[in-house]
Amino acid sequence: MPLLFLNERSCGTRADPARAERAMTELARAVLAVVRADRAGTVLVSRDPITGLQIADGHPIGKWHGDPKNRDAWRRLLQMQSKWPHRVAFPEGEGFYDVEYRHRGETVEGLGAAHLMDGLGVSLAVDPCWGVDRVWLEREQLVEEEDGAFASHVSDVELRHASSGTHVDEHLRWIAQQVELARRGGLDAVTQGADLWERRAALFPHLEFLPGVEQQLRNLLQVWVRPAGRRLAELDQAVASWNPDTEPGGPQWHSWVTGEGEQRGRELCAFTDLDGRTRIFDTHARFTPGPGRVHFRLVPENKALRVAHVGRKLGV
Repeated sequence: MPLLFLNERSCGTRADPARAERAMTELARAVLAVVRADRAGTVLVSRDPITGLQIADGHPIGKWHGDPKNRDAWRRLLQMQSKWPHRVAFPEGEGFYDVEYRHRGETVEGLGAAHLMDGLGVSLAVDPCWGVDRVWLEREQLVEEEDGAFASHVSDVELRHASSGTHVDEHLRWIAQQVELARRGGLDAVTQGADLWERRAALFPHLEFLPGVEQQLRNLLQVWVRPAGRRLAELDQAVASWNPDTEPGGPQWHSWVTGEGEQRGRELCAFTDLDGRTRIFDTHARFTPGPGRVHFRLVPENKALRVAHVGRKLGV
């Protein structure tokens, strides 16, 4: 079920009307190309209703869809279960108030939401920077350090993006994966920790789990079930697009991932691996509320990530 998030920074600019018209037509083609790949599940999410969209300064979308040649595309856009504002697409109870995304120093709500939800950003290509199938964003996130203090962490992240139909061709494999995941029942259908374990092959095909994780997932606090599931899904998505040969340092993570900084912390992260050997699984991601952790190590030879612990921060 691809979620398409409209980039508000590409709208209402000082582009001349002719360029704005062309950009809107190409954007419509991109969105409808995704619809052809997943007619039932595609949803367009925008900050404001698209009926009030200003495709350029002083050039409302009504001028575009008022042209007879655009009316069919406009009707199809309106049938796409369009939603607004962005938070309606977030998981229940999640606001993502601790993270901000920027592009060229400007906040980009729609593109940020697309990255958070593993979706696709879509833009009007009125500026060359939006005429690409992937964009880089600066992400600033408030994270909890190992000593319990909070700090701001800034990193660069890559986002799937489209502003024309040709860009969508680059994302067809990902769209097909989203369709299959929805067919099998995605994370929205998960209500118990046991669901995460029993459906792990479908939900997290790129993750491997040590035997002890089964009981941890089955015993997860109810408030942690969906946050832990989302974090595992993010890790799986990162590994899915990882090339160990060209990225020996690891995947591009979708959330704050670190290692234990102290020897004592590393000692707590020693687990018996699948081959019976003891290894350190100190790399970890966080989930909330409280000090939730997912400890893992990368397995490049399998292009996989092996999870050793899902639950409360080790040692507390």
